[in-house]
Amino acid sequence: MADSNDTRGEHGRELSHLDAEGRLAMVDISDKKHTLRTARARGRVAMAPATRALITAGELPKGNVLTCAQLAGIQAAKRTAELIPLCHPLRLTFVGVEFELEEDGVVIHATARAADATGVEMEALTAVSVAALCIYDMCKAVDREMRIEAVRLVEKSGGRSGHYRADEAHEERP
Repeated sequence: MADSNDTRGEHGRELSHLDAEGRLAMVDISDKKHTLRTARARGRVAMAPATRALITAGELPKGNVLTCAQLAGIQAAKRTAELIPLCHPLRLTFVGVEFELEEDGVVIHATARAADATGVEMEALTAVSVAALCIYDMCKAVDREMRIEAVRLVEKSGGRSGHYRADEAHEERP
């Protein structure tokens, strides 16, 4: 039987947002060095080929889907600390959101960067997630079967934990 006060995750590492008694706590980063931190995330909105064609042709009633989704993703990354409890507010130095059109969907790529004391993974993931939600919102009138899928961290660098890159075998199609 697991100890209810055990604050370790499945890999035996301490969960950083729990104190010794298992209560939520914001991580104290006061003594951490400011270093360049970068994170890349991706996700996909699966849709009917006809919906994707409408995006490309700019024929959806709400306007330019990809421009709106790009702005939504960037704005969301900047507001991550307001959306995700216990995230530190960061001074982002860059957020980029790009799209890759497929026959039956849109792949979203986001990059976040900051010279700060904690990582920017949540900002990159939030950018992808909100960009996907924006695409869904703008296209839902013509395609209720869309799916937001495979949102994940692709790569991160900087900080004490060093460089991480997702397994390339899982990168072929999000």
